[in-house]
Amino acid sequence: MLGLDAREAVFLGVPAVLGLLALVGVVVLLARTAALRRRVAALEGHRPAGDSDVAALRAEVAQALRHVAVVRYDAFGDMGGRLSFSAAVVDDRGDGLVISSIHARGESRTYAKGVVGGTSDATLSPEEQQALAAARTGKEQP
Repeated sequence: MLGLDAREAVFLGVPAVLGLLALVGVVVLLARTAALRRRVAALEGHRPAGDSDVAALRAEVAQALRHVAVVRYDAFGDMGGRLSFSAAVVDDRGDGLVISSIHARGESRTYAKGVVGGTSDATLSPEEQQALAAARTGKEQP
């Protein structure tokens, strides 16, 4: 082989093989670097919500009817089991509704009253007022 003995061929071939391996390694590293750059660019395109987005989300959550309270009671003295109830469902500003269901022996009646800013244009019963106060404060009242 070109007048070289085996030791000389190995001696000259090892650097060539090492050079080839180094070249392959560089190509692999460049490919991985390019892939990582693409991933970073994709992640930067999906940045988390900014301050204005967070403020908009908070405003939407404030309008959600998420404060709820239920007061159960006996509407009539001869009825037991506290089958009547008043339920208040309001948002952070106190806008929402109060629903009451009055159970008697032979019938049941249901009423709904709108609430704006924590007050209603219709007269609220004591139980409805209690449910509304509990929903607004998050604390059940006796």
